[in-house]
Amino acid sequence: MGNTPEYDKTLNYLYERLPMFSRIGKAALKPDLTNTLKLCAALGNPQTLFKSVHVAGTNGKGSVSHSLAAVMQECGNKTGLYTSPHLVDFRERIRVNGVPVSKEWVVDFVAQLKPTIEDIQPSFFEITVAMAFKYFAEQQVDIAIIETGLGGRLDSTNVITPILSVITNISYDHKDLLGNTLAEIAAEKAGIIKPGVPVVIGEQHQETERVFFEHSVHKQSTLHYAQSLWGMVRVKQDIRYQYYKAVNNARMQLYDLQTDLPGNYQQHNIKTVLTAAELLSHQGFNVTTEKAIKALAHVRQLTGLRGRWEVLQTNPLVICDVAHNTAGLKEVLEQFGQTISVRKHIILGFVKDKQVNEALALFPKNAIYYFTNAQIERALPANELLSAAYDAGLTGTAYSNAMEAYNAAIAAMTADDILLITGSFFIAGEILAALQQEAMEVR
Repeated sequence: MGNTPEYDKTLNYLYERLPMFSRIGKAALKPDLTNTLKLCAALGNPQTLFKSVHVAGTNGKGSVSHSLAAVMQECGNKTGLYTSPHLVDFRERIRVNGVPVSKEWVVDFVAQLKPTIEDIQPSFFEITVAMAFKYFAEQQVDIAIIETGLGGRLDSTNVITPILSVITNISYDHKDLLGNTLAEIAAEKAGIIKPGVPVVIGEQHQETERVFFEHSVHKQSTLHYAQSLWGMVRVKQDIRYQYYKAVNNARMQLYDLQTDLPGNYQQHNIKTVLTAAELLSHQGFNVTTEKAIKALAHVRQLTGLRGRWEVLQTNPLVICDVAHNTAGLKEVLEQFGQTISVRKHIILGFVKDKQVNEALALFPKNAIYYFTNAQIERALPANELLSAAYDAGLTGTAYSNAMEAYNAAIAAMTADDILLITGSFFIAGEILAALQQEAMEVR
């Protein structure tokens, strides 16, 4: 595009001028919603001009948000989608019907809002949230799927009043910010529950059930448990698809379902999406279970979702998954262990504020490791990760950047090996961006 230098300049301003959680961690977080409310007020409160679904949870919220957006698109609804963080391009965060916001629009928005930005001094995330709301209002979307960034109660997205709230699951992550028990973390996520707005709970857990029940009673919001409403049995799987028999337990109807998200953990997310879709159909949206199931076969194509058990190549097999906490990594490593190969290779990197020792205990000791770090302040240095991994019985080599690790792994592999890239959105993003750039240069 002709304005790429202006776009790059705009992004540099946002990245360098504003506190950014992905770069510096919790120092970037604001303790309340004041800045977001001020930004929205300066923009004419765009968050009140469209209907929305609010999605929170420890794991799965990105997959659920993209999958639900795919369903709403497939059913003919103009659909906004706000997610974070991005993997390759900032514009992934803000999409309408799967198409990212234009570079020109981002440049114009920031230029017009710059005096307000300088006055309020918001965080990077607060600006992106306001940007998304303004874009969706301008685009006159029928519905917007809004993913929380972190937690729920104090998350910048929590200035909306959605028509449906979704909480995918609760497990341990960001303990320093959200709490040390599942009940404490659940209370933060439950902060998105609004008076009279129905709530989908994706996965039930004994420690969190009472928290959600009490919040729903207090807010007079009806809870809908996806795990109880849908049953699923996988009947077949290949590298790029999973095939299920899905049963709606209320109607006792059986469906054949195919998904292009091949991670084993996706069956929980699919139940959540189907439950949400049915509730939206009760609120006047043109949504049917049949069309929802059709959409689930094309989530990547419809929305651009990446980094969830994503097959980058098949010979040898290279998988990229952005799992970055113990619950997510446990699911991914279980599937990795079930994948047949001669040797297993893993590119691994974390950020400093993760429970690294707890996570390393999950990894197989017979794999070949390539320890690395993303090019952000918050990244755990590769040599420190190597040392911690050695204590956990894992062996490998440290690399100063993700592509160096990737090239070393590819050079060491034979056709029957498998490589997993995991541990961090930012490691995955740097590799995906570099591979995309290489592919463009080849063309």
